[in-house]
Amino acid sequence: MTENQTHEKPRILCLHGFRTSAKILETQIHKWPESVLEKLDLVYLDAPYPSTGQSGVEGIFDPPYFEWFQANQDFTEYENFEECIAFIEDFMVKNGPFDGLLGFSQGAMLAATLPGMQAEGLVLTKVPKIKFLILIAGAKLGGSTYGAPPLAANAFSSPVKCPSLHVIGENDFLKPESIAQLDLFVDPIVLHHPKGHTIPRLDDQSLGIVNNFIEKIQSLATT
Repeated sequence: MTENQTHEKPRILCLHGFRTSAKILETQIHKWPESVLEKLDLVYLDAPYPSTGQSGVEGIFDPPYFEWFQANQDFTEYENFEECIAFIEDFMVKNGPFDGLLGFSQGAMLAATLPGMQAEGLVLTKVPKIKFLILIAGAKLGGSTYGAPPLAANAFSSPVKCPSLHVIGENDFLKPESIAQLDLFVDPIVLHHPKGHTIPRLDDQSLGIVNNFIEKIQSLATT
């Protein structure tokens, strides 16, 4: 296969949740049918920092567990936020190009900030523009619950223009924050599901929403 042939599928960097791992996210995503996954080139990355506390998935998924950055108890101060973005950019330079990002939980919070910071010229200056986002069980950094790290202070000063798919659970403890995140995007596509803080299986309606979004990003991946 030539490089052009291999890049016909949207190439997506996938960012896992807090104190989980790339392998765990890959397992979670495989709840989605092969008919969806075969249309995407998904690349999974472990966060740079080993878990500093107990993981919420202990007993469900095997360790090791990782986290992207750390925060104090009331989420007003952050550590390693800039360093983790530099780590992601280095991976993108060496393993890209990537068309878009998929994030779950902490990975979705992080992914949502990147297009705005990239547009400002603050981060991801060595890689192509992020063309789309898939945000599962996300939340707004700089919202009512989670403060914004200084680097991300203006990440949402303008609405994020790239296409975005937001997967929101009716019983997710982050549902209010996921809903608040929608206002940050120009044209968010929303998939609601009845479960909690998880990656859901797709019923017929959800499958239609996901496939329509993939059709949209497939055209972006070839431009």
